[in-house]
Amino acid sequence: MQMSDLNRLFRDLPKADAQAEASAREREAQLTKPAGALGRLEDIACWLSAWQGRHPPRAERLHTVVFAANHGVTAQGISAFPSDVTHQMVANFQAGGAAINQLCTVAGSTLSVHAFDLDHSSDDFTEGPALSEQALVDAVMLGMEAVPAGADLLAIGEMGIGNTTVAAAIAHALFGGAAADWVGPGTGVDDAGLARKAAAVSAGVARHKAKLDDPWQVLRRLGGQDVAAMVGAIIGARQNRVPVLLDGYVCGAAAAVLHALDASLLDHCLAAHRSAEPAHTAMLARLRKTPLLDFGMRLGEASGAALAAGIVKAAVATHTGMATFAEASVANKIEP
Repeated sequence: MQMSDLNRLFRDLPKADAQAEASAREREAQLTKPAGALGRLEDIACWLSAWQGRHPPRAERLHTVVFAANHGVTAQGISAFPSDVTHQMVANFQAGGAAINQLCTVAGSTLSVHAFDLDHSSDDFTEGPALSEQALVDAVMLGMEAVPAGADLLAIGEMGIGNTTVAAAIAHALFGGAAADWVGPGTGVDDAGLARKAAAVSAGVARHKAKLDDPWQVLRRLGGQDVAAMVGAIIGARQNRVPVLLDGYVCGAAAAVLHALDASLLDHCLAAHRSAEPAHTAMLARLRKTPLLDFGMRLGEASGAALAAGIVKAAVATHTGMATFAEASVANKIEP
């Protein structure tokens, strides 16, 4: 596949199953509770049915996927940690010692980690395109292939030193404003580090400005392999009727590329949480996504998405496990 073929991936994508959603809403209306009393849990159960294309919905086969890559823009001094940390954290994931390992265990989720060649980062986007056309296509395709067949729910996240700067550059290119509006502390940079991040984002967007009317070019020129792979995973999940939980700011940047292409491409996705990265709030507003959780997290690793998977499981448990008024012999209205 070539970059010019990427839009073909959106042909004949499944839509929400209206009958499955109607069946879910019909059951919700019969459960032993006042209408709407479980709030968003009710909506989540119906959303899950709609995108799985079945009723009742299921939340048994949960999978979490993390994509790892290094970023050439770290040459601009925009991170508090060296790029070697990406190597080290991938090893930590594989050894079971990271936060995401523990959260997946609690959620009952399997975990896969897909690391790109961490010895060769993307190029510095302040000097040229971050990715070649072929590297972009390969990363998108890897992301699509990372979606396991038969999953009930997919949590998506990343690991890559420098990727909050990448996310900020994508957001600045797609949403406008000033570069400083989109940068944040990331791994914990000081004020001088924030200034360097803003300068790098501003320089990158200015360098590539003539090509940034195409969201795919935004991704190629300012993104990275981890972000491109998340774009692919979101597409692959849609193709396979797998609902998606989006992690934080960097995952949101991947979603923003698809939103710019066609906002409906994110209809099968929920925002798992609001990151403590300041610009994530503005990003979520533009994506029209209300987060499930707001715990002040900014770790990445799909940690917020894995945590929110428990909310989805609770929605399914209440929807499928509660008795109806008729089954429980509970009156659901006052007879005249």
